[in-house]
Amino acid sequence: MLNSPTKDTSVSALPILHVDLDAFFASVEVLDNPELRGKPVAVGGAGGRGVVASASYEARCRGVYSAMPSVVALRHCPDLIILPGRFSRYEEVSAHFLEILSEFTPVFEPLSLDEAFGDVSSLSRLGVDALEAATDLRRRIATEIGVGSGIGLGRNKLFAKLGSKRAKATFEDGVIHEGPGVFVVTPEVEREWLDTLGVRSLWGVGPAMGERLGRLGIRLIKDLRSVEESTLARHVGRAMAKTLVEYAEGIDERPVEADRVNKSIGHEETFAKSVVDEAELHRHLRRHVAIVTRTMRESEQVARRIGIVVKFDDLTSVSRSHTVPQALDDEDAWASIAIELVDSIPRQGAVRLMGASLSQFAPRASSSTQMVFDFGISGAVESTPEEQQLRRESLREALDDIRARFGRSAVGTGIEFHRGQVAVAGQRERHAFGPESTENQ
Repeated sequence: MLNSPTKDTSVSALPILHVDLDAFFASVEVLDNPELRGKPVAVGGAGGRGVVASASYEARCRGVYSAMPSVVALRHCPDLIILPGRFSRYEEVSAHFLEILSEFTPVFEPLSLDEAFGDVSSLSRLGVDALEAATDLRRRIATEIGVGSGIGLGRNKLFAKLGSKRAKATFEDGVIHEGPGVFVVTPEVEREWLDTLGVRSLWGVGPAMGERLGRLGIRLIKDLRSVEESTLARHVGRAMAKTLVEYAEGIDERPVEADRVNKSIGHEETFAKSVVDEAELHRHLRRHVAIVTRTMRESEQVARRIGIVVKFDDLTSVSRSHTVPQALDDEDAWASIAIELVDSIPRQGAVRLMGASLSQFAPRASSSTQMVFDFGISGAVESTPEEQQLRRESLREALDDIRARFGRSAVGTGIEFHRGQVAVAGQRERHAFGPESTENQ
């Protein structure tokens, strides 16, 4: 039996909103270059190993979708315009989006640059109609930022997110059909969806999970209601099994977490030409570690755990991780650990992809360590990561201040320079979605 909706099922009483900006990266590119309007545009890597990160509606009409290999996208749409992406610009637009949302409700939870949940339960207590407010929110996003959005209103996160997808445009025979913009998930719609939608519609069910469930004969959400949770747990794990069983009944008790913080920060790169040389691997790894460490420092955090991933040309992947007793925010300290991790991986040929991530965050505490520059004095004993963290604190702060004032490319270490520029400076800008080409590499 399906979980009963809240007693008051009027639109004004629906407590959860989910807003998702339309084709965000591609929309920002069109916004900044009006000549692209009406053309098939994608943001991604244009090279043979690149992937599409975002596609305009005109591109989607031609069969181009996110996560599609760029070579496949170009076969579907030979005149597709693929742009490399500008994360700093996307972050700027995202900040404006969240500022507008914060005026709508103080209780909101960003999920990514282009989507967020909002708790709008206070609106009904103030006598404000949630549908009218959501419609106004969508109008403000369109007029003040210049991009479209889809908004779902539901009694929990599950239905609100499904609703925002239904609010957007659809595509049929190469024709764009505008969506309602704001979609209200009524109890009748809930029952229909839980009986007709596929399991891939559910939060957390990606291609691999969907295939696993399909092998169990579970293709629709309603199929989950005929499977024992214990049986499901043997195939997807206890936590996921419990979640799926609850979703199948329309149950989702997750609150909107206004103070939600990142659980991890990562960066990875698919190389245009696979890497064999160990020194070159170390150089790339140091760059990845610097990117995630500096991103973490911008949010005033430190981390205790680092993870690295390496994918070889045969497409096998190997991961390693290490947790330190003392939280760190120094890129060189983390890099020394990351290099040890990657050196512990048996070589299985050339490396196609490499990435690094930090996790187990804590707030950064201020201190007053005297600045000491390490010039690598001959005969000195190699310092530990903790010693590196302590010794370079004032230097890190000074360099971060310079980058904050003059841009991320204003200063860098010797190893970060590539073709006369600071390669780390752009954060995720360079080859964010795969390499452009193998030329000049």
